[in-house]
Amino acid sequence: MGKLSGYLHLMRPVNCLMMGFAVIVGSAIANPNFLSILWQNLIYGFITGFMLTSASMVINDYCDKEIDAINEPERPIPSGLIKPKEALAFASVLTALGFLASLANSYLMGTILCFVIAVIAWMIFITYTTVGKRSGLPGNFLVSICVSIPFIYGSVIVVNEIRLNVLIFVLMVFLSNTGREITKGIVDVQGDKMQNVKTLAVRYGEKVAAMVAALFYLSAIFLSPIPWLLKIASFWFIPLVVVADFGLAASSFMLIKDHSKENARKIKKIVLLWFLFGLLAFIVGALKV
Repeated sequence: MGKLSGYLHLMRPVNCLMMGFAVIVGSAIANPNFLSILWQNLIYGFITGFMLTSASMVINDYCDKEIDAINEPERPIPSGLIKPKEALAFASVLTALGFLASLANSYLMGTILCFVIAVIAWMIFITYTTVGKRSGLPGNFLVSICVSIPFIYGSVIVVNEIRLNVLIFVLMVFLSNTGREITKGIVDVQGDKMQNVKTLAVRYGEKVAAMVAALFYLSAIFLSPIPWLLKIASFWFIPLVVVADFGLAASSFMLIKDHSKENARKIKKIVLLWFLFGLLAFIVGALKV
């Protein structure tokens, strides 16, 4: 592994691309005509999400270097390919680039709000990677906030506000992703016990964790009719969101019925499909409204 590939490995480009894409999706939900009038904002918004996620990934590996030296000694820092000080310097550069892109968004929109959201997002990323990972449910909440913020940022960079349909979508993302994080805790319960990660599964058992995860999934379902009832999404929103709701409901009952590690792993994977249907529902609902 060369030095350049080591830096790329630290960044986790797939995660970064997903967060950058989430900004674009937030823009699409907020303003269906975003592509024709605000392409510069989209570029800077994508860069902001990509770079700040990269920075948090690098800092995550820096903080985990002792653990990785035991569990994953081939990773760039414990293997000696990237020195800890080099990783921190790299994270600083990535952070600066992300903040510069958010300042460009703020300049184009005539408001400091874009930059403020970027700073808040970065602080939450760092809080999770440094102290939140071992905290259990609070850490799950931090992950869900990290996943949700790019959609909010996407709304702000095209309409200078958080549109109601985006806010409802973000709340559903937060709830359903928290359910998934709790489900992941069931899968990882043995390893988490060894590393003193205080997940719900570790503290109260897999059955309780499964019930709480299902509660979060069902809470997201409860919010799903609101966009159509408030007439902020078209009829075409309904078929896709019904598929997402049915999938999450079925997954919830399956998890409660069988909260074994193997079944939780299956649920953890399949709910990503229901998330995709929910995402498409909000995009189509906005485009056709």
